[in-house]
Amino acid sequence: MGIDGIVFDFDGLVLDTEAPIYAAWCAAFESFGCPPPTIEQWSVWIGTDTDDSALIEALLAGARRPVDLDAMHEARRAHRNELLAAEAILPGVIAWIDEAAAAGIGLAIASSSSDDWVLGHLERLGVRGRFDHVVCAGNGRPAKPAPDTYLGACRALRVEPWRALAVEDSPHGVAAAKAAGLACVVVPNPLTESLDLSAADLRLGSLADCSLGDALARISQQRPPQGELPCHL
Repeated sequence: MGIDGIVFDFDGLVLDTEAPIYAAWCAAFESFGCPPPTIEQWSVWIGTDTDDSALIEALLAGARRPVDLDAMHEARRAHRNELLAAEAILPGVIAWIDEAAAAGIGLAIASSSSDDWVLGHLERLGVRGRFDHVVCAGNGRPAKPAPDTYLGACRALRVEPWRALAVEDSPHGVAAAKAAGLACVVVPNPLTESLDLSAADLRLGSLADCSLGDALARISQQRPPQGELPCHL
């Protein structure tokens, strides 16, 4: 399979932000004597955007003592940020970036999170310059599972979607990538590994499980060719 671009998801794929966010919300619920959301309940928000209104409604309904929402959010965010500070780039991500760059393949990120969130973490991790473009939801662009972030990333890379590979971790992300016309590798995190990810072209336990070239070779065995352009890898 020849490709001209790779589009990475961010949350849960480049950096495990999902587990710290979930853990911080669970702690907030428990601090008010309220049962925290299960992973099954939480899964509807993974890979897409949320305004937290459903979570706040559930917290207020189940709390056993008065909730000061401003204080709750301050404590929750501080806990989340403490957990995030201990997280490193996930295994295999840098190796895939290096392999793509060596082959002259464009790199982008498509995320349902905000620009400030994604760019801030990329800068902190020292990898902002490794991506040619970062395309996030917001400013009229809908979050996944809508295909808009992937289509925007492909336009920015000047790559036809069928000549691009998405790397995802959630059902919403896989749905967005496939709707946009990209091939898709899915690498579930602990919060998504039990969800239905069968729409992806290839599932890996980690990007460290195989090289980019090997992943493309495995996908090419399953996907019918859509053109005669030469393969980069």
